Amino acid sequence: MPRLGSMPDPKDKPRTLLVGWISRLDLAVELGLSIDTLRRWEAQRTGPACVRAGRKVYYRRAAIEEWLEEQEQAAPRRRRAGGRR
Repeated sequence: MPRLGSMPDPKDKPRTLLVGWISRLDLAVELGLSIDTLRRWEAQRTGPACVRAGRKVYYRRAAIEEWLEEQEQAAPRRRRAGGRR
């Protein structure tokens, strides 16, 4: 059993607690956005749902995918300007 404050043994099995979750920084990188944009979306409640663990913010990958699909469906269709079809 590891002692408090000791480094984990690299031979130990990796933790799986956060499988299916992504950090705010990683999400910003994947979406090509700034962290500030994700913070603003959280404050406005317009972005994907997130949870806080202390100062860390995590997003459930499934919730991000659902949110992206909602954005696709909510996107207005653009009409082509000009003459007849």
